[in-house]
Amino acid sequence: MKPLLFVTGHLPAYRAGALARLHEREGIELALFGGRAKHGGGSFSGELPFAQHEVRPLGLEALVRSGRYRAVVCPTGGRLAPLATWAGARRAGIPLILWASLWAHPRTAAHALSYLPLRRLYRSADAVVTYGPHVSDYVTARGARNVHVAPQSVDNDFWSAQETGHPSEQPWPEESVTRFLFVGRPAREKGLGVLLDAWRASGLAGAGGALALVGVGDSSPRARRPRAGPVAGDGDGVRSMGTMAPVELRSTYAAADVLVLPSIRTRTFREPWGLVVNEAMNRGLAVIASDAVGAVAGGLVRDGENGLVVRAADNAELAAAIKRLAGDPELRTRLGRAGAEDVRAFSHDAWAEGFSRALATVGLARGDW
Repeated sequence: MKPLLFVTGHLPAYRAGALARLHEREGIELALFGGRAKHGGGSFSGELPFAQHEVRPLGLEALVRSGRYRAVVCPTGGRLAPLATWAGARRAGIPLILWASLWAHPRTAAHALSYLPLRRLYRSADAVVTYGPHVSDYVTARGARNVHVAPQSVDNDFWSAQETGHPSEQPWPEESVTRFLFVGRPAREKGLGVLLDAWRASGLAGAGGALALVGVGDSSPRARRPRAGPVAGDGDGVRSMGTMAPVELRSTYAAADVLVLPSIRTRTFREPWGLVVNEAMNRGLAVIASDAVGAVAGGLVRDGENGLVVRAADNAELAAAIKRLAGDPELRTRLGRAGAEDVRAFSHDAWAEGFSRALATVGLARGDW
């Protein structure tokens, strides 16, 4: 059976394991067209069990219609890549499976021009695979049919492994009673400004609480920038740090009590998922997330069951959730244990299975479906 061509802009390290699992099931080749990337973490630099091609966006049309592939997975990202992939699939007469992540279309003049072509792509795709039910609802309302979910995943075995040490740089003061953690880019949509306002309002800095901001470093907006390094003595209990390698970040999760992901919706972005939630849940952390986070809308984080959900951009509600978990270690433990159990279903195998189900509906799955 011919391989499946999987088209995407970049190969982030967190996606490599999922693609390897899909290759085991279906046999794939990867086409990378570059462009801007908003994913966190570094790119994958190891060896892959499948072939990969670096192709300019317009070169995708020729690759797809080369006759070498039984079907193609097309992303929604990129200005020209989706159109070129769609054209190649139609000329080759092979099924096109759309991999969709948006659950709100960006509201800019440039994106307004892409709305109608993307809506046509939703309707014309032979199958659609989404990040979760929140994206499935969005694309179905815009005419998509034959929609399947491939739940967002990380390497659960890696993030839950017991082989953790102490972070090489201490993110919190030694005397901290409750350790809160933010992991993400210093971008407005990540809600960093909301988090800092809520933290100050919580008053926890003077009550043994501490907040570490990983991935922020010195590059966050000056108006919202915590001072780099320890801030003991200034009373806010915040420490800003740079990005961390996965092993180091795993140790930081292990030393934390609560992860906070306070993303907000902007004109250009709505958090498709937030994989730091999966990572933290694997370590048994309680999670506070806003309702603008895809992991909430997609069903991983459930308020009161395995985390706390707050309204996006609501400083007071976020401050109350922070104070609640700081003062209730039993609740933190209960939420963390439930999250560690629930996140196991969001695996690389489940992600690959979503694509296999889509392939089966067009008669091209390699396994028994």
